Amino acid sequence: QVQFVESGGGLVQLGGSLRLSCAASGFSFGAYAMSWHRQAPGKERELVAVISSTDGSTNYAAFVKGRFTISRDNAKNTVSLQMISLKRGDTAVYYCNAEILYGSTWYTTWENWGQGNQVTVSS
Repeated sequence: QVQFVESGGGLVQLGGSLRLSCAASGFSFGAYAMSWHRQAPGKERELVAVISSTDGSTNYAAFVKGRFTISRDNAKNTVSLQMISLKRGDTAVYYCNAEILYGSTWYTTWENWGQGNQVTVSS
């Protein structure tokens, strides 16, 4: 069974930093691109960052580019998200998942989602 367990969220001040981690299981982790998504109150879930399974190349949503860094450890089946210069608009629940690339579009692989990690940025 596919499972994602996110950790590392919390309350952080405006401009602060936070690191999220996600432990994945139930599938061949190294064979998939991995991603972070977030969902703010009253909004749809949105893709934040993707890291490929092959060369470790990364893609970021414009609203986090330059501030967030996604990384992975295939030996531990984990994916992380380092966040700096946090803004109030970054307040959301953050989730990880796997991604498949069709053409130029990323598609989330699994219907299963973890419990997510609340990140709250306060002033």
